[in-house]
Amino acid sequence: MRYRIIMTLVVMALLAAACGGDAESVTVYSGRTENLIQPILDQFTEETGIEVEVRYGGSADLALLIDEEGDRTPADVFISQSPGAIGFLAGNGHLQTIDSSSLDLVDAQFRNAEGLWVGMSGRVRVIVYNKDLVDPATLPSSVFDLTQDQFKGRVGIAPANGSFQDFVTAMREVHGDDATANWLAGMAANDAQAYSNNSSIVQAVGRGEIPMGLVNHYYNFRLTAEEPSLASENFYLPSGDIGSLVIVTGIGVLDASNNADAANQLIEWMLGESAQIFFSQETLEYPLAAGVAASDRLPVLETIGLTTYDFDQLGGGLERTKELIDASGLEAP
Repeated sequence: MRYRIIMTLVVMALLAAACGGDAESVTVYSGRTENLIQPILDQFTEETGIEVEVRYGGSADLALLIDEEGDRTPADVFISQSPGAIGFLAGNGHLQTIDSSSLDLVDAQFRNAEGLWVGMSGRVRVIVYNKDLVDPATLPSSVFDLTQDQFKGRVGIAPANGSFQDFVTAMREVHGDDATANWLAGMAANDAQAYSNNSSIVQAVGRGEIPMGLVNHYYNFRLTAEEPSLASENFYLPSGDIGSLVIVTGIGVLDASNNADAANQLIEWMLGESAQIFFSQETLEYPLAAGVAASDRLPVLETIGLTTYDFDQLGGGLERTKELIDASGLEAP
């Protein structure tokens, strides 16, 4: 009898210890693909002991899911490939203020004015072109020039891509709906070639299938690293042109989260040296936290004619942007 009591107490003690030793965890909805974000999430767990459970999907789709789930969402953190998607959540009251210690690591132009989300990394919109087919001197001085006759059937775009839609939304805010609708219709009339994503455009340009396309800068750097024979190069439009827009990857804490401390630890870590070096060296993006340099393979951000923008304006404009794209006749493949 005494033996049973002792064994029962031992088992209860072991169970209590096991429960008390459960690892802290955080749930992330990520609009970034697994190959781009999972390695640094794994490193975060290794260094902090905080487990990370991830649900991957499109940024816009996950933002709409969070909006539908409301207070029932299991997500603690949202990582968005697109500032438009995270801006949508901020505008609909789904995000809480991030710790100021994290916000202060990033320049004000790359974070929400109310501290609801912060940029982790940046990429620049460019024209990727085939250097065997295109004389750089003939490239346009503005993205608006791409509707001209000399570019007919020669430009690849990705109408359903989040970055393209953010770019169009920014164009709407800067130049107005009429000018944007005219540009979209002009691109359709000029037989712009539709692709599913940026990678497809760069591959097509590199193969000589199409002379040029509108993409984010880092796709060409990655693909040419894998396939040095690709004849593709990036062209940066002049400063002030909406075609050279800098787009950020954002991160924020869900208002419904019960794990805000762990969530803020993750955000601070994402803005720390290890993660920012990963963005710089592995994904070939521009790190946005102060003190971490971009890869020496990239042109210095301040020298390439970048155009920045109030990213908070993107969240409320995506629905109208999609309407304009659909009405223009541009269709995803």
